[in-house]
Amino acid sequence: MTGDRPIGEDDLHAFVEGRLPPERREAVETFLADHPAATAQVAADRERREALRARLAFKADEPIPARLRIAHVRAERRSVQGRRLAAVAAALAWLVVGGATGWTAHAWMARPIAANQNRVAQDALSAHRVFVAEIAHPVEVGAAQQAHLLQWLSKRLGRSLQAPDLAALGYHLMGGRLLPAGNEPAAQLMYEDDRGARLTLYIRASDSGETSFRFAQSGEVSAFSWIDGGLGYAISAALDRERLLRIAEAVYRQLDHAPSPESKRL
Repeated sequence: MTGDRPIGEDDLHAFVEGRLPPERREAVETFLADHPAATAQVAADRERREALRARLAFKADEPIPARLRIAHVRAERRSVQGRRLAAVAAALAWLVVGGATGWTAHAWMARPIAANQNRVAQDALSAHRVFVAEIAHPVEVGAAQQAHLLQWLSKRLGRSLQAPDLAALGYHLMGGRLLPAGNEPAAQLMYEDDRGARLTLYIRASDSGETSFRFAQSGEVSAFSWIDGGLGYAISAALDRERLLRIAEAVYRQLDHAPSPESKRL
């Protein structure tokens, strides 16, 4: 034991990523001095990390769209809250005039795009809870058949789907499955890190316009959802908000720059 608690895998990962506070970093360095196997593991992790960073450097240089930056997301949330308060005040005023007018105000308050995005997030959170706990059958089609999986899901959703590469963030594709979304199909791709922690990417068709990221939470599971290119997406995991946002941004960048089916045929 070193310090207040034993050195674990989380400490070694944080050490490789340079995220440990000074006192914990010193404890890890002391631990590594006495454990050659752990030292070799850390060196290998660093080498893989640098190799992945070099391979994906061109993507890291691409600017994040302004509408998806934290400041924009927060500003939009404040704007939405302001519009909701105004809508409630308008609705109350209409209700004073009469019941029929009140229903008109209620219809005016409805925000189809926001409601659709909320359904995407809630359905994604529900599906995540059901399937990440599966031991024998977490996915229908495994990552070994990735081409078949994406072709099958693309055909069912009527859109060309991609499986983002999250290796740089520590997650590897396990596979995916087809899900119901009302009367329409949806897709779920599942990823797992070296410690067995899982995250899911939920995808379904959406006729709403383009939206920025929205955050939702259910118990210990959180999700970031957005709508883009006729599809609603949601990333779900039992992670803190900031780390999940980094993953959502990485997924968005890859999907936003994924080649279209037409360009693949050129």
